Amino acid sequence: MKRILMVLLLLSLTVPAFADYEKPGKGIKVNPARATWTTGFFQEAIVSAGLKELGYNVKKPKELKNPIFYQGLALGDLDYWTNGWFPMHDGQVPKGFYDKAEKIGYVVKAGGLQGYLVSKAEVDKFGIKSLDDFKRPEVKAAFDANGDGKADLTACPAGWQCEKIITHHFATYGLDDHINPIKVDYSAGMADALARYNSGKPAFFYTWAPNWTIFKLKPGKDVTWINVPEIVPFTSQETAKERMTVTDVEGAISDPVKLGFVVADIRVVANKEFLAKNPAAKKFLELFALPLPDINEQNTKMQNGEKSQKNINRHAKEWIAANQEKWNGWLKAARDAAM
Repeated sequence: MKRILMVLLLLSLTVPAFADYEKPGKGIKVNPARATWTTGFFQEAIVSAGLKELGYNVKKPKELKNPIFYQGLALGDLDYWTNGWFPMHDGQVPKGFYDKAEKIGYVVKAGGLQGYLVSKAEVDKFGIKSLDDFKRPEVKAAFDANGDGKADLTACPAGWQCEKIITHHFATYGLDDHINPIKVDYSAGMADALARYNSGKPAFFYTWAPNWTIFKLKPGKDVTWINVPEIVPFTSQETAKERMTVTDVEGAISDPVKLGFVVADIRVVANKEFLAKNPAAKKFLELFALPLPDINEQNTKMQNGEKSQKNINRHAKEWIAANQEKWNGWLKAARDAAM
């Protein structure tokens, strides 16, 4: 009888301890946010799933524009998001921001590519290396879909930051008389460009990564990243000029390639007080990383219609199941950090 009582006593002591180890965030409310662009929803869903496994009560993310998020994070109204693009976002944070918040880990290091892509068949046929080649009559004619005498570029909608930079490129390199930037809804414009490519016609478009576009049209196989004629930074790019020329870009016309856009690190940004109080969450956010092709693949599923939150959560679960060993390692490290 005494032995049975001793076993029961030991169980009463060890089970709560084990439960505490498994769920170091039990009872703690977390207030995340996510950006307004859908290509970043996937990583938010995966991080939320991880923190929930650690016991945190993760609230529905608030969908915010960049400056509003960074202001809320500094004020302590929000705890983190996975959508920091740096150095691009450095100019959008409030004064004194880094006293209250910090960048942590790398979702994708140097993963935020931007630039111009051209169908590989035409790159090879016409020897296209940079935007300057679109001044040549035979190149303009090949990419002129509407008969206005200019090459058609699927560009950015009016008001986007990339639209301002493309306008800067046109003025700087003298392209206004040679290229027609199409500024319709981006998804609609790219769907049209993809349909044209699939029917055997040339493709010329601006894009960024992560994005479904470079899953559907793969750099190096279907399309090629091309150069700008020279690096002439836009006002907002001045402090990151060295990140506008990039090495080891798959499917680029040259190495290095002068993209003309700042290449960003995609990072988690979190409130310092939240991180200090939650070592398990801090360790998980620090370790969290995604291969760029995985994000592109998921973004393609969304583009193909699987874009509800229910779909996105399912995509996250599928990714976790396919990367279970890595996932378990992140969770163990997070739990150990809370000991």
